Amino acid sequence: MTSRRDVLTMASMAAITPSLGFAQSKNAAETAVEAAKKFAGTEISIVWEAGLQSLDPLKYSGPKWEKLTGMKVKVVEVPTDQMFTKIMQDYRAKAGAYDALNVIPSWMPDLVKAGALEPLDAMVDKYGYRDELQDIAPAYRDNQMMVDNKIYGFPDDGDVMLLYYRKDIFEDPKMKEEFKAKMGYDLAPPKDWKQFSEIGRFITDKMAPKTYGAGFFRAAPYPQYMFQERFRMEGGRFFNPETMKSTVNSEVGVRVLQQMLADNKFMPPGVEQWNFVDNLANFLQGATAMTISWPPYGRWAAGYGTNEEAMKWVPKTQVAGKIGYALNPLGRPELGVGFALSVATTSKKKEAAYLFIQWLNSKQTSLERVQLPYTLRDPFRTSHYASPEYRKLWPDAGAYLDTVKMSGERGLLDLSMLQQDKYDEAMSKSLSSLWAGTDPKTVANTMASAFDAITEKVGTARQKEIYAAWSKKPGAYPAVK
Repeated sequence: MTSRRDVLTMASMAAITPSLGFAQSKNAAETAVEAAKKFAGTEISIVWEAGLQSLDPLKYSGPKWEKLTGMKVKVVEVPTDQMFTKIMQDYRAKAGAYDALNVIPSWMPDLVKAGALEPLDAMVDKYGYRDELQDIAPAYRDNQMMVDNKIYGFPDDGDVMLLYYRKDIFEDPKMKEEFKAKMGYDLAPPKDWKQFSEIGRFITDKMAPKTYGAGFFRAAPYPQYMFQERFRMEGGRFFNPETMKSTVNSEVGVRVLQQMLADNKFMPPGVEQWNFVDNLANFLQGATAMTISWPPYGRWAAGYGTNEEAMKWVPKTQVAGKIGYALNPLGRPELGVGFALSVATTSKKKEAAYLFIQWLNSKQTSLERVQLPYTLRDPFRTSHYASPEYRKLWPDAGAYLDTVKMSGERGLLDLSMLQQDKYDEAMSKSLSSLWAGTDPKTVANTMASAFDAITEKVGTARQKEIYAAWSKKPGAYPAVK
């Protein structure tokens, strides 16, 4: 499976570690530090996604941990689409090359069933971490931490999709007056996808080619997260729970694909090939009035941290102070990827690895890490959202954090099955064919056939059990009205 981080491997690996100066206190972070001192001189390895994200352990948290404890941290950089395979290969070979792991939560059932992840409850209790885990926002804590009621990972990244829009355009008196006269409702962040299309077309008709109504990333794998969200919010279900036949080619699935394709018509030419950086660049340069993406867009649009050496690849924002934040249309955004910190069962240094990830994930250290400009770690604790330090980072940071919090509270979980990476790949390939000209019904049927083949290969009975458990989670499907 690939994620947005992979496009960032072109970023400079040089970074200036900011002097954040956070006060130490007796908490889970300090507990981990004190306990880890007995492992001074020990080196642990941690798997981390290659590219910009790895600057966290390489330049900041790894060196700080060594200074505090005497332990060394070896960062094993792996492209995100290879992380699952590398973790499984190490487990099956019993090589013990990895001690701590970064795991995408939708992989967790697969890795747990295989036996690759160490259950953490005993160490959580030994080192008094259970209370601080309650500070992790419920969307992540309740859905991305446990399998079969056991803790296997600490949610460590508040990935969620947000709607970003140009306040200066939406609040322009002339635009508001003309839009109200034409459409009969106020120009405001769209409440549903029909409004999104109407607002996008209106802005394009009025302002293109200088500014188009919206822009999205369309290159694989990004659109599959948007499809997962829209499909479910329009009433779709991924499988028939009794037969496990895929239902992505239902009437809802075909309609959503038709709508996604139609939206491209009021977006800039060539949008079908846009990746994460293309979409970012166009939004920061003022070429699009709306977009949907992960939380880093909000920070970079405000200009926060983009003067760092490692951030030279980010285009200079032309829209600072002009950006508003809102829930996605229909109000239940996709959580979209995320990361959790785990311990490998093959590690020979499990306790040392555990103490490092407790310290990384703690209230104190995680607040430092989510403010680093260059690591893409997004706020995921209630204390992050309320942080006075974070809320002062730029003029609209408070509104940004409020929206990130609300989006996380209402977020939809990524589909999580055995061999989920194969289902993700099937969605990505199908959507790429949609942009290339294949009709939506054919795309939907092809996606469903691919899903069915994966389910049959894994085992229908096994997948039925996994799907039933996933479907019961509060963020799996929106409540039926």
